[in-house]
Amino acid sequence: MNVFSHPDFDDHERVIFGCDPQSGLKAIIAIHNTNLGPALGGCRMWPYSSDEEAVRDVLRLSRGMTYKSALANLPLGGGKAVIIGNPRQHKTADMMRAMGRLIESAGGRYITAEDSGTSVPDLKVMAEETRYVAGIKDKIGVDGLQRSGDPSPSTAYGVFIGLKSAVQYRLGRSDLAGLKVAIQGVGNVGFRLAKQLKDAGAELWVTDIYDDMVQRCVHELGATAVAADEIYSLPVDVFAPCALGSVLNDHSIAQLKATVVAGAANNQLELPIHGEQLRQRGILYAPDYAINSGGIIDVCYEHLGNQNAGALNQHIESIHDTLTEIFARADREQRSTQVVADQVAKERFSNPEGRLSNLTHQVA
Repeated sequence: MNVFSHPDFDDHERVIFGCDPQSGLKAIIAIHNTNLGPALGGCRMWPYSSDEEAVRDVLRLSRGMTYKSALANLPLGGGKAVIIGNPRQHKTADMMRAMGRLIESAGGRYITAEDSGTSVPDLKVMAEETRYVAGIKDKIGVDGLQRSGDPSPSTAYGVFIGLKSAVQYRLGRSDLAGLKVAIQGVGNVGFRLAKQLKDAGAELWVTDIYDDMVQRCVHELGATAVAADEIYSLPVDVFAPCALGSVLNDHSIAQLKATVVAGAANNQLELPIHGEQLRQRGILYAPDYAINSGGIIDVCYEHLGNQNAGALNQHIESIHDTLTEIFARADREQRSTQVVADQVAKERFSNPEGRLSNLTHQVA
């Protein structure tokens, strides 16, 4: 496997492979771009079916973080880490400490945070071995409650704001009462999004690889459980992918009956052409790294020592304006929303001169 000729290699600055036989750690850190600041991105643990799948995921995710931070006006670059293994079976404290040492070896060019399969307690163990961990400090969250590091409430809130923006733009409605939403993946972010949608009066259909998470939504939110292969074809208004990536592809797009796609998952499009396929079908797509940036905004504020909860909320709520701008520009130019979002983000991180101090000032 040649990384440099890999189809998802995008001039990444550094790709680090780490192995610790004693703890069982097999991990990859990908640093995509640090023009605007150190690469900050979550550490994911997942039972990848192959090394190739893990490499593809970390390359795509790290690139997405560069675009996400640039579009969210943050003084950060893009990076990501993946640990190969089942977090419910293979994770140990020794493995997390070994991961911390691997992160430390990057010398501060990569800062890690929580992601699928890892938690704040895991990050605190990593922090025993590295200085470069974010999202572990106690703070006031977007809901006004004290919490310990976990950025998922901010991610979910940002997706909720973005979903409302997409619904308003495409369906012309400012309220969500009676809105039909199919949610794929109801983990930390997906469940919080589901609760906010339920509180706003939406009707929910949910699926997840873990049945206990589905049943929680059924019992606590009155959601309807559906099989994994049924989630795409439901007659709903919004499809919200909140699990892993590449779920928008030839097969799934052909089944969609929703007119809006707005969810928390990273890298939702299997290929760039799928953004155009959605446009051709009249489906409004909220680009993933634009709508799900609430978590990285949260972690950035913590990293820079800004404890102003009001400023954090306002920054997250700016996702509404960012998406509305993308939607309108895509319509004017008759291009997919993904292409437009990519162009805006690339303009920002490709020309960092004069932006770094301004971005830091905005956040601090």
